[in-house]
Amino acid sequence: MSEQISFDDFMKVDIRTGTIVEVRPFPEARKPAHIMIIDFGEELGLKKSSAQITVHYDAEELVGRQVMAVVNFPPRQIGPLKSEVLTLGYEDENGDIVLAAVDKKVPNGQRLM
Repeated sequence: MSEQISFDDFMKVDIRTGTIVEVRPFPEARKPAHIMIIDFGEELGLKKSSAQITVHYDAEELVGRQVMAVVNFPPRQIGPLKSEVLTLGYEDENGDIVLAAVDKKVPNGQRLM
């Protein structure tokens, strides 16, 4: 079991929904990855993220999909890309990433509560 945190600690992590509007290849990544441009709505706008999700997702099927991401981490340099958000997912039984997502459409930028 993991260490318990307070509700206030949880609320420090800003997890929002966004819609993927563009996906590009990321050949410079050490492991196969996509560069995603995600629309987080009027307040946050468009943000870039790198995700090692190529086993389960082709670029074409990602466009229009809503995802969840941590939006208040500092940007992280990944090769030539400055990743602005951490797109959330889970490892499957083979260690490949499956996206965490909402099951019904919600407004872009909606905060996880």
